[in-house]
Amino acid sequence: MSAPKPYRTRVEDVPLVEGLTREDGWIDMQVRFLIDQKSAGSDKLVFGHTLMTPGASHEKHRHFHCDEFLIVMSGSGIIFTDDGEEPAKAGDVVFTPRGHWHGFRNTGNVDSLLIWGWSGAGSLEAAGYEVPPDAAHAVKAG
Repeated sequence: MSAPKPYRTRVEDVPLVEGLTREDGWIDMQVRFLIDQKSAGSDKLVFGHTLMTPGASHEKHRHFHCDEFLIVMSGSGIIFTDDGEEPAKAGDVVFTPRGHWHGFRNTGNVDSLLIWGWSGAGSLEAAGYEVPPDAAHAVKAG
C-alpha cells in the first residue's frame, strides 16, 4: 500500500459521523472526524470537531489503543476522569493517556465546541473504545 498523500478539507465540508449511539455514550453530539483513516489515510491519528448543544454528552469511556487530547474552544461543562468529574470551560486543554476514563458533558446554556484528537489509532474501531459495563446511559436488556 502506498503512503498517504497530503490532505486538506474544511470543517463544513466534512459530514457528521453516523452510527454513534446513545448506548455507547454519544448523546446529542455533532461529531466530525476531520482527519482519519477513511478520509486522509491516517492510521495513527484522528483529529475531530464536536459541537455539543446544552445537555449533550460524551459519557465516560476509554480507549485502549490511543491517547486523546481535548481543547474546549467555547462553552463549558464537566469532564469525566478516573477520579470523578471536574468543571471545564473555554481554554481548557486535557490530555488522557490510553486506558484512562474520560468524557465531557455540556452543563452550560450555550453550545460547547470541542477540538480533539487521538494518537495511535486512525479510526474508532482501531481505538479500542469501551464504556463502563454499568454505564447509566446503556440500554438495559429485558
